Amino acid sequence: MKVQYGDACLSLQQVYEWTRKFMNGISSVTDSPRPGHAHRGMTLEGIAAVEAIVKEKRRVTVNETAAHLDMSNGSAHHIVHDNK
Repeated sequence: MKVQYGDACLSLQQVYEWTRKFMNGISSVTDSPRPGHAHRGMTLEGIAAVEAIVKEKRRVTVNETAAHLDMSNGSAHHIVHDNK
């Protein structure tokens, strides 16, 4: 298969892992959710709060907004720059 498909071919280890999963009843090859911090900043309330702060004070920084709303800088940046 490696000759036919090149680097796009699954590794033998991956084939064995999927075979084991299918034999144990798992029928999906997608990744399952992993534990970690929930994304809190991208709620409708968070978006509205960021927009209210920006409308009130146009020269506020993303870091100041994030600190004021207790959200990550990345979430605040995403709301300010990508939600238009």
